[in-house]
Amino acid sequence: MIIGCSASQKLAAKVADLLDDHLCPVETRKFPDGERYIRVKGDVQGEVTVIQSTGHPQDENLMELLFMIKNLRDLGAERVRAVIPYFGYGRQERRFKSGEAVSARIVAELIEAAGADELVTVNLHENRLSEFFSIPVRELSAMPLIADHISGLLDDPVVIAPDRGALGHAREVSGILGCECDYMEKVRLSPEVVETRVKDLDVAGMDAVVVDDIISTGGTIVNAAGILRENQASSITVCCVHPVLVEDALIKIFSAGVDDVIATDTLTSEVSDISVAPLIAGALK
Repeated sequence: MIIGCSASQKLAAKVADLLDDHLCPVETRKFPDGERYIRVKGDVQGEVTVIQSTGHPQDENLMELLFMIKNLRDLGAERVRAVIPYFGYGRQERRFKSGEAVSARIVAELIEAAGADELVTVNLHENRLSEFFSIPVRELSAMPLIADHISGLLDDPVVIAPDRGALGHAREVSGILGCECDYMEKVRLSPEVVETRVKDLDVAGMDAVVVDDIISTGGTIVNAAGILRENQASSITVCCVHPVLVEDALIKIFSAGVDDVIATDTLTSEVSDISVAPLIAGALK
């Protein structure tokens, strides 16, 4: 049985279709005071998979997920698998300042306490997050899906990571495409001046593909696009797994000279052109 919560209903339907599995109807709504109502409209037995990203509004989507997991347990599910394509609160995996809440660990403990037996997720921003769980955690990578999509768009791309932290993702994509890969690095020219540039490659006349796991405010991508334009890249395509895209992030990115923005449907957005349904379905098989 597959259950799609509010944030991932279409994705859940695609996964159920690929698996030829039963998509259980559910009713989710809010009371006038804002409290959440959930009802599973089917018989619950055996193993159940709940699919729910916990992006904006994070608190509502997380609470709905916790309610659903616990409710399924109460209704007789023998095993509950939580599929969280985008794991909200996953970026606060340590205490950076005294007194801060380690949000990722708290959320992990809540999911386990609700009764989840297993977690399946896609491209965690911080690998350390899996350490907070005592249940099995399977992290899937959407980079092969991105690489396959790019191969159908560009004949001779070069893959660029917008910073060193994204280099692993860029290398994964470039390895599949069989093309060159580089990253943006900051070079201190003087005590007051720091320059960001492509580390080794000459991108002039090339189709640059910027790859990252998350695009939130778009600031990092805007900076990378400006540098690639200065270095006369022929075109700039931006790809990410999780299109958080806060406020006017997308228009800022296009205004910086980016030709196209492509993302997956771990989160719903107007650039979610790649579905992770086959990836999730393959893992559930």
